[in-house]
Amino acid sequence: MSTQKKPALLVTGNDLAPEALALLKDFDVSFAGKQCSEETVLAMAKEKDPVAIIVRYGKINAAIMDAAPSLKVISKHGSGIDVIDQKAAAERGIAVKAAVGANAAAVAEHAWALILACAKAVPHLDDRMRAGHWDKSTHKSIELGGRTLGVVGLGEIGRRAAAVGVAFGMRVLAFDPYAKTAPDGVTLVPDLARIYREADVVSLHCPLTDDNRGMINRETLAQFKDGAILVNTARGGLIDEPALAEALTNGKLHAAGLDSFAVEPMPVPHAFQEIPNLILSPHIGGVSDAAYVNMGVGAAQNVLKVLEAARAVA
Repeated sequence: MSTQKKPALLVTGNDLAPEALALLKDFDVSFAGKQCSEETVLAMAKEKDPVAIIVRYGKINAAIMDAAPSLKVISKHGSGIDVIDQKAAAERGIAVKAAVGANAAAVAEHAWALILACAKAVPHLDDRMRAGHWDKSTHKSIELGGRTLGVVGLGEIGRRAAAVGVAFGMRVLAFDPYAKTAPDGVTLVPDLARIYREADVVSLHCPLTDDNRGMINRETLAQFKDGAILVNTARGGLIDEPALAEALTNGKLHAAGLDSFAVEPMPVPHAFQEIPNLILSPHIGGVSDAAYVNMGVGAAQNVLKVLEAARAVA
């Protein structure tokens, strides 16, 4: 008696939350590994011919899509689908889905961890204490109440970050050309230049597109208030990294916090490692205990919805 072969599903990572795997019990799930290269994913796509790919790490290009003729859906384990060649997917009739909002709370919290670390010099003071210093008589932190927060992008993450700013007693400005409403206490502004000019803290929460790549550059940084703080928990490509390094070392910016980089993992050695008023984390803003489950379940549910719809049409 023969058993029907399960359809293949490829995960570009080494695990999924048990709750997500339970939803995918009818699939033959394969893992490409945590540091999966394009070559590894391409080889596995050829071998397995998956009907779906869940993207945790790395990029999915046209060559990978062509290696899997049965591929119907590419589902992101998270919200940032810029790592998927969406044009190539559309040309091949492959659906691209994101687990929208699944890690919003985690990323917004991490943005605020970076903002507070910059304003209160937490890493610096910790280093000083461990070296035997007691800087009580010389150190002054930045008080955020009454100052201006500029939020760029009012999606699920940006709205949460903005609401925290309101709770801190900040004046909150937000720019998002697609937003029609804003959280209570948040003022939508029509242009980014006003954010740059007026904000004491600028926090980036927008997707990376061809139009906004390198939006934080020498020209725009020159518009920032002297002594401002910049935080990016979105995409590294939004920032011209040499321009940011210059603004931090010449004193234009008080500090910056980055959770994403133009090239990931961040190459070592890197100029950022030598800048003391720059706080770095390895793109883990969306990696929390709850977000891990939410993203996995969201990605799995998106796969099931697309495949069910395809079966209904067939």
